[in-house]
Parts: sequence; C-alpha cells; structure tokens
Amino acid sequence: MRKITLLVVACVLLSACAQKSDKIQAAYVSPLQYQDYSCQQIRGEISRVGRKMSEVAGVQDKTASNDAAAMGIGMVLFWPALFFIDSTDQRVELGRLKGEFDALEQAAIQKECAVAKEIDDIRKVEAARKLELEKQEGRNADKKRFN
Repeated sequence: MRKITLLVVACVLLSACAQKSDKIQAAYVSPLQYQDYSCQQIRGEISRVGRKMSEVAGVQDKTASNDAAAMGIGMVLFWPALFFIDSTDQRVELGRLKGEFDALEQAAIQKECAVAKEIDDIRKVEAARKLELEKQEGRNADKKRFN
C-alpha cells in the first residue's frame, strides 16, 4: 500500500514539473488580426514578440531545470525537497507568444515583407546548427563507447 501511495504521489508531482521551452507548442493565433499592418509594423511586432518570447522561454527553462533538480533530490534523497517544485510555469504565456509570432510570420509572408525571408533564413541556419550539434554529440558518444 505504501509503495502504491508513493507511486501515485510521484506521478502527480512529475506531471506538475515545468516543461522545457522547446517542448511547448504554439497556441493558434489568427494572422487576420495583422492584415492591416504595414511591413514595418509587422517587423516591429515580430521584434517585440520575439524579445518577450526569449524572456519567457528563459524563465521557463530555468523553472524546468529547478523542478527537475528538486524532483531528483526529492525522489532519491530527501522527499521534502518535492515541495520546492516551482509553480511559476510559463507554459500558457509561451504558447501564446509562439502562436502570435507564427501569426505575424504568416502575415509577413502574405504581404511579401522582407522580414519573412529573414525569419526563414534564420530558421535554416538554426536547423543546420542543431543538426551539426547532434552529429557532434553522436561522435562524442561513439568515442566514449569505444574508450
């Protein structure tokens, strides 16, 4: 009975942990609200939303890291540490901001604004960087395995 209770408590607490920012999906925001914006206004909004999104993602990632540390300590060493799991999850705010950014990007594409091409170029560079990082991690794992 005690094991079952501990398992249930662990499951509840694990579900309360914050997610990393890259795992949070964008909420749908209609691009129609930006149809009357000029390309300059869209660029300004993309900049504003992008800055706020980075700020909230940083808070979310820190919260997720702290939650994971508290969970690890609590499950292994000291169960009262489970009470330190942070409840300031920014998941909803970050999902909304990601959705707003996507809607602004769609509006920029529809209006053929230069900022749409710039965003696409940045995404391509980021994807290539991420792929290279994954390859490097794979090579490092192979080296460790053979040593």
